[in-house]
Amino acid sequence: MRTNLTEEQIKVLNMSQNIIREVKKVIIGKDDIIIKVLLSILAGGHVLIEDIPGVGKTTLAVALSKALSLDYKRLQFTPDVLPTDVTGFTILNKHTQKFEYKQGAALTNLFLADEINRTSSKTQSALLEIMEEGKVTVDGVTYKAPDPYIVIATQNPIGSIGTQMLPESQMDRFIVRLTMGYPSIENEITMLKSKQSLVPVDSVNPVANAKDIIDARRETDNIFVADQVFSYIAMLAESTRNHQYIKLGLSPRGTIALLRMTKATALLKGRDYVIPDDVIYSFNDVVLHRIILSSKAKINGVSGEQVLKDIIASVQIPRINK
Repeated sequence: MRTNLTEEQIKVLNMSQNIIREVKKVIIGKDDIIIKVLLSILAGGHVLIEDIPGVGKTTLAVALSKALSLDYKRLQFTPDVLPTDVTGFTILNKHTQKFEYKQGAALTNLFLADEINRTSSKTQSALLEIMEEGKVTVDGVTYKAPDPYIVIATQNPIGSIGTQMLPESQMDRFIVRLTMGYPSIENEITMLKSKQSLVPVDSVNPVANAKDIIDARRETDNIFVADQVFSYIAMLAESTRNHQYIKLGLSPRGTIALLRMTKATALLKGRDYVIPDDVIYSFNDVVLHRIILSSKAKINGVSGEQVLKDIIASVQIPRINK
């Protein structure tokens, strides 16, 4: 099996380490979250961050946009936000007597959809086409989003005032769902000290650009996957579809997302091939928001995390010959 990174893959690895270093200037004590968001970007996916307000979700997105030198737009989703605010609209120019397209907020490299579950279902669905295909269609005309295209959406916990659940089709478009959580006491003290002397986001330096991300995604695609790992991913997916506590299992789109995250994980760990541990590393983040538990699970007080832990334990981990 191949074990040596190419020169291009080493460049991606070094770039990734630089990005992580810059974002860590702002997001303190959440290294695992930073790494997983970066993995999602290398895998060509979008990120959903679910947490209470004020833990740094927006700051993380802004810091990434600066480190990656990407055009960045933010839209605060409220009940009165319309689909046209997301996709754009056409309007008649009185001087030329021609209809002109006015871009929506979503047409940018990195789009932050802030508190996405506080807006209407119709507005949420306006993101479906651009997240899946990188384009929007307005009045029968299609407009391409810039490349790379990344959506980082945040949502408040379900049950918070003014929130509503995202539909399954929307959730399935996010390659991972992450939770940042509160900082530890030590990290919060460090954060407070840093706030006294400077605006942390201003300290983030650009260390990559759009072309670097496009090249990095191509190198991620080239990571080698053995047949045993393909089988392992497929068996994990099948287990979610047949588990007694799961009503809706992992979709084929979710299986592909797990593979892409697995390849990105291998590359970031300095390998040009995948091992089963790479699959396990992102399994919960990729799968948990895509499954729906059965009523039997709810009656017995079984959580999604417990079900996925059971699946990982029940599917035999393959042996990979290096």
